Amino acid sequence: MADLTTDFMGLSMCSPIVVGACEMTDKLNAVSEIEEAGAGAVVVKSLFEEQIQLEQFKWDEENAMYDALHPMMVTVGPHVDYPGPEAHMHTVKKIKAQSSIPVIASLNAVTRDTWLAYAERLQDTGVDALELNLYASPRYAEHTAEAVESAQLSLLKEVADVVEIPICVKLSAFYTNPLNMITRVSSQGVDAVVLFNRLFQPDIDPEKEESVYPFNLSTREDNRLPLRFMGLLHGEIEADLCANTGILEGADVEKMILAGANCVEVVSALYKQGIDHVAEMNGELRNRMERKGYSSLDDFRGKMSKRNSADPWRYTRAQYVNLLMGGNPLGSEGGQ
Repeated sequence: MADLTTDFMGLSMCSPIVVGACEMTDKLNAVSEIEEAGAGAVVVKSLFEEQIQLEQFKWDEENAMYDALHPMMVTVGPHVDYPGPEAHMHTVKKIKAQSSIPVIASLNAVTRDTWLAYAERLQDTGVDALELNLYASPRYAEHTAEAVESAQLSLLKEVADVVEIPICVKLSAFYTNPLNMITRVSSQGVDAVVLFNRLFQPDIDPEKEESVYPFNLSTREDNRLPLRFMGLLHGEIEADLCANTGILEGADVEKMILAGANCVEVVSALYKQGIDHVAEMNGELRNRMERKGYSSLDDFRGKMSKRNSADPWRYTRAQYVNLLMGGNPLGSEGGQ
């Protein structure tokens, strides 16, 4: 039987399928089902600093709602401090205690002090690794690309200095040169990179003329961007590679391994098919490996990367040169 075990950030995993941070992964029963389905690791739902800040504001507002109703009455009840991230830390600790697969905490902060404080707190829960979600939404044209990247790289170095567990960084594709940024990230004491973070994009209902907030699940076509960067980066950086977005079937996992990934993160596949789909993806991947005579993932990891490909240019062409040179890409009916 084909062996699906892989190594990611020094963690031994029974499968290259990692269930990414989502609503399912902060529930004890769901994480148990994920483990039983054969996932290699689980990333607990992200701790968001902005969410903590909003909850703090609501807490203070509600506690002070009836204060000063009478000149002789300043407060109604005793002051109670908001517990902050304590509930999240407790959940992460419980998930780690019950799991036999690697458990990775996820952090999405805003301010430097919070990044460092929460990173240390999450490490103290006993998790096996920490995933940092980096992104930037510049609001001013004067904020240069170099300023954004330098600030993020400096932050990564500081976090790496205060925690001892492995660190992976989940990046967006919105950098002037993602290859350069990923290479620089790898040099900051980071053990792995996850490509790419699927960021929220706003939408408008033109009929109602209102802003809407769709929950957009990924499609298989979305995996072409991370596939390209897996192929370009395999063997070129020290950090491990994890592919994310649009990985819905076992064949998609195989594609990413062929391009050079150590593992993949899945979320949309489970929302669409259920947690048991992890077992189906593992089974499909194993069957495909056995049909091709592969006994382990290392037998074909990076086989189709730029470094090992007979046509390394396939990963660097951004336009339709081959299609244009080959005639009508849609066939005879496409030209009608």
